[in-house]
Amino acid sequence: MDLPSIVPPPHGQAWPEAPADAAGMNWMWLEESARFAAENETQWPTDLRLHLESGFFEPAPFNQLLGPIRPRGPANGLVLRRGFKIASWGDTDQVDFTFSAAKSYLSLLAGIAVMDGLIADLDDPVRRSVDDGGFDSDQNRAVTWRHLLQNTSEWRGELFGKSDSIDWHRQIGLEGKARKGEHRTLGPPGSHWEYNDVRVNRLSLALLRRFRRPLPEVFAERIMAPIGASRDWSWHGYSTSSVEIDGRTIESVSGGTHWGGGMLIHAEDQARIGLLMQRRGEWGGRRILPRGWIGESLQPCALNPVYGLLWWLNTNGGRYKSAPDTSFFASGAGGNLTWVAPRQELVAVLRWTDPGAIDTFIRLIMQAVEP
Repeated sequence: MDLPSIVPPPHGQAWPEAPADAAGMNWMWLEESARFAAENETQWPTDLRLHLESGFFEPAPFNQLLGPIRPRGPANGLVLRRGFKIASWGDTDQVDFTFSAAKSYLSLLAGIAVMDGLIADLDDPVRRSVDDGGFDSDQNRAVTWRHLLQNTSEWRGELFGKSDSIDWHRQIGLEGKARKGEHRTLGPPGSHWEYNDVRVNRLSLALLRRFRRPLPEVFAERIMAPIGASRDWSWHGYSTSSVEIDGRTIESVSGGTHWGGGMLIHAEDQARIGLLMQRRGEWGGRRILPRGWIGESLQPCALNPVYGLLWWLNTNGGRYKSAPDTSFFASGAGGNLTWVAPRQELVAVLRWTDPGAIDTFIRLIMQAVEP
């Protein structure tokens, strides 16, 4: 493969494209992967409000929406290799909610906080630097930044009108089913892995307390502007999530769209974020994320080896069997996925793809990669 690695120009200029053969790809399998993704759209209805209010995540009254929501668009996506666009389908400038892929963006902000000295050590108790009452109880006193980033905090409480107990026993892929929300005895922080949106929102608020600025401002200034992203994205919280900091009322944003809100973004910008991660936090020779942060983010959690610091991993093929073990993902409900395969220098973004079809898409891409 003779294709050089490039830094794509800022949004608004044409993203350089490369033919399959120049990218070391088999054109037939590459075209088949794009066709397959376009034809396997999620089964979610376009009316996301109706879908969420129908009890997809949990029954009433726990499913009450607190943040903005709007209909979604059709399936779309793109594939990059060495920074070149080598395949795309649908409207990749279509701005939509991306659900829990936003959790991975909170991880990027945590990296910026580490770079700026706002988080001295991931294993410090959060209460040492965040004094807002949320970490004063016996249950919460020992919660560290790492616990929050790994979803192992066992944080107990109510935040913005939602109790952490809503997501007890939650199982990804079985939303609204199984034992979700049933009582369980909490263990000490670091003793149990659980995908819990209230606790992720507690991390978002803690980061806001440290930056003392709206997180979307920090994200725009420190991540999106340096990588040439558009200004089309926006990040939202809830009608209940405004707090006062230094006499200023600031909305604390959510780490997903579980109860509305979250990140509105298009595939082109998500691809840039994936490329930043694939390149270990550097962009055109400029360091955006602290040295070593990507490696830290991709260390498997002892309690869940396919999870890092708010990034999904593929340890031993545990997330998608057709993807390389070194792959990692920003993943959101409804078939929203950013897949990064660093050794193959691949980034793929899928929007509104049927989750049951994603592994097949990955298999087709891997078949297209020439030895």
